[in-house]
Amino acid sequence: MRILVTRPQPGAAQTARALRERGHEPIVAPILQIEILAEIDPDTGSWDAILLTSANALCGIGKFASRRELRDLPIFAVGDATAKTARDNGFTNVTSADGNVDDLADLVGSRLKPPARFLYVAGEERAGDLAGALRAQNFEVDLVVAYRLVGAKLLPEPAAAALGGNIDGVLHFSRQSAAAFINAARNSRLLEVALNKPVHFCMSEQVAAPLRAAGAANIRVAAGPDEQGLLELCD
Repeated sequence: MRILVTRPQPGAAQTARALRERGHEPIVAPILQIEILAEIDPDTGSWDAILLTSANALCGIGKFASRRELRDLPIFAVGDATAKTARDNGFTNVTSADGNVDDLADLVGSRLKPPARFLYVAGEERAGDLAGALRAQNFEVDLVVAYRLVGAKLLPEPAAAALGGNIDGVLHFSRQSAAAFINAARNSRLLEVALNKPVHFCMSEQVAAPLRAAGAANIRVAAGPDEQGLLELCD
């Protein structure tokens, strides 16, 4: 299948590689771009672990990733893809909750006890309230909003060309990216074909919500909220 990948880089390239390994033809056209808002300085805090609900949050660690104060800390990640990206960035003590924000809160609560202090590096838009859930258990959480995702005004050229030609599906990793896809398609005057031509593969019902509201014809939702579940929908 020819499948449109709209997630930001570097995740888009990783997903494209996984699709090729499964025999599909990826069309990489990120709808969202990462804008860095803050970088973490290890000298500003003393933490017991780092919490990640998106691989994109690693951009906030950036140039300090090689510092032992951060590299040696345990990382608790929401899913396997985020955990893999953390390992690829040099972190060795990484544990995946293999689920959603609630699963991550449960995992952290089972491994550490209050008053442990966490560095939670996150984006401007977040699913759930991880910091609130952990603070309710008497943990200390330093929430740093490290990045925001900015949607493209128009569909990138590869996406527009695919919708005007041959396309079988679109991968949607987040509610924000699905909404940005709809908005860019509307501005590009390709909304009808964007909603009706491809199959929309969504990581969760929450991700699918904007597409359902817009009237997308064919939506499929992954059994589990992770990349593996999303890729399995394409097979």
